[in-house]
Amino acid sequence: MYFCSKILVIVNKVYLSLGTNLGDRIKLLAKATSLIKARIGMVIKSSSIYETEPWGFHSDNLFLNQVLLVETTSQPKIVLEEIQAIETEMGRTRKFPTYESRNIDIDILFYDDLIVKENSLEIPHPRLHERNFILIPFTEIAPEFIHPLFKLNIKKLQRTCLDRSSIRIFNDCLDKKKRL
Repeated sequence: MYFCSKILVIVNKVYLSLGTNLGDRIKLLAKATSLIKARIGMVIKSSSIYETEPWGFHSDNLFLNQVLLVETTSQPKIVLEEIQAIETEMGRTRKFPTYESRNIDIDILFYDDLIVKENSLEIPHPRLHERNFILIPFTEIAPEFIHPLFKLNIKKLQRTCLDRSSIRIFNDCLDKKKRL
């Protein structure tokens, strides 16, 4: 919360997951992050980038995944609208109800400790506790964050997650950091 010229500005913390398994995955994550900064709010923390197997479907293309902590003054529905606009702008198409390869996927994981269950929006993300490609990067940036429904921290959720799909820090990113 900030006071600015006698106006109360409420700043909320939103955790987002980003994923891509098509095209130049690093550039797509960077572009999505840039658009999030421009339209949603300041990126406070970002996890390492992880390379993961597709979850829930088969694809020969591995995903790159990342979790961001963003401070925003926008309400949850506005954040969702901006995310969907970013995905569309970046060429994302959706074929419900199946999972499929995609050039970008952005999901709201948490919005503060808010609980929302509507047709178009569910916060916390209803399946995040089943997915190591979310939990492992999330644990990196906020291990003690408490899931408002399960009343467990992210580190505990990750330790008890049954997902055994392959996940590793993406080496290309590590190599680039070493060169800088």
